[in-house]
Amino acid sequence: MKITVNIDCTPEEARTFLGLPDVKPMQDVLMKQLEDRMSANIQAMDPENLMKTWLPMGLQNLEQMQKFMWNQMTTAMGGSNAKDQKK
Repeated sequence: MKITVNIDCTPEEARTFLGLPDVKPMQDVLMKQLEDRMSANIQAMDPENLMKTWLPMGLQNLEQMQKFMWNQMTTAMGGSNAKDQKK
């Protein structure tokens, strides 16, 4: 014997009938938190910030090397040194 029962109801009605909790408010809160975290992480994906994160000492050393080379060039060419430029 085969019995078929068709029930026409919405998910909310079925959840209420079966006594299951309504998790939509919790899902809304979690989705908002996820959205906030993702937008914060997208801002951190800026190429300049990525380079600072990945190569913190490398970039600083490069900048120091550039300053050193510039100071040596200006001194060798008879220009003012870095102390005079700051004044």
